[in-house]
Amino acid sequence: MESRCDVLIVGGGLVGSSLACALDGLALDVVQLEAEPPRGGEARWDERHFALARRTVEALSAIGAWPAIAPEAQAIRRVEVSSRGDFGVVRIAAADYGLESLGSTAPARAVAQGLARRVEACQRLQRVAPARVVALDAGADAIEVEYEREGRRARIRARLLVGADGTASFVRGALGIGASTHDYGQTAIAAAAEIDGAAAGVARERFTPDGPLALLPLSRGRAGLVWTVASSAVERVLALDDVACLAEIQALLGHGAGHLRRIGRRQPWPLALTRADALTAPRAVLVGNAAQTLHPIGAQGFNLGLRDAMALAREIAAALRDGTDPGAPALLAAYAAARASDRARTIEWTDGLVRGFAHRGAPLRFARGLAMAALERWPDAKRELAWRLMGYPADASARSLRDARPVIGPVG
Repeated sequence: MESRCDVLIVGGGLVGSSLACALDGLALDVVQLEAEPPRGGEARWDERHFALARRTVEALSAIGAWPAIAPEAQAIRRVEVSSRGDFGVVRIAAADYGLESLGSTAPARAVAQGLARRVEACQRLQRVAPARVVALDAGADAIEVEYEREGRRARIRARLLVGADGTASFVRGALGIGASTHDYGQTAIAAAAEIDGAAAGVARERFTPDGPLALLPLSRGRAGLVWTVASSAVERVLALDDVACLAEIQALLGHGAGHLRRIGRRQPWPLALTRADALTAPRAVLVGNAAQTLHPIGAQGFNLGLRDAMALAREIAAALRDGTDPGAPALLAAYAAARASDRARTIEWTDGLVRGFAHRGAPLRFARGLAMAALERWPDAKRELAWRLMGYPADASARSLRDARPVIGPVG
């Protein structure tokens, strides 16, 4: 049996669900295929957390998901960037730009549940889960997708297919879009910790010889940790007891960040840069990790993926106003053009930071220290970094950020 829809989203993760919410209210029939059945999740003190840029919070508000997330979120009012053993610290405060926050931290579970609640309220969205895509066939006016569900196969024809199915995207491969991957030889270990004496609302990024260590402010005397270690050291680090583990992290952070006194379960994942060779194919487009998967340095991954979804929603809405097919070549070209600058700059920035801080030689360390000290005293460059961390284009003004209402659309 074959069904039809206007937009088919393959992927039930955060970016795919954000796009579904952003399309709600448009005159479109939307289907979302998810590989896994919807899941709940109990709150835990040691769960994984996201650093959400200010622009991301605005976008989540615009699509109606933020009210369910906000009760568990913590505002980021200041960011401090330093490098262990080097001089120079960069401090970025929201108050310096007349803003209340640079963004927020929130449990990954709360973000997923907030989006899931909003998805359930979508008026013209059909969700199919669990379902696994097995074949694609693009035609002139539609793309046909074959999927398997509960041992049976079915087909659906869509005017536009959106691949939001993650780093190992089946859609990307089936469309014939290649991808390049660079293994950083690093593994991120996520955990939550209880901490004494930490300044409220301060997020820290501490560069170490093996990679960055991020400390995210949470409520009730807790902090989220993202500790990057050499992949060759993962087994040793995971085998440490809590006391020894806390001691290593504390030595890397220093005591100015507060005193760590308890750590939760440690969750590792290998780090690599994966970048799709193209964002579009006939009748299809890639968003989120299917388009690019980044190193967590600077917490740009989900923030960039959400901007993909919002930009695509804007292009689709514009096409509908003009009476244009949502899968037309002109729309796909407009989306790729809208995302090119932001995508390239963010990938280059995160990749450059990882590689730049990996060098341990004394001359380069001295140069890094000089650069950070200069950045701290250079208002224009510091403002540009602040805007990047908040997810805005470099030419935005502080006044426009204070006065603007959340708008779904491209950034960068």
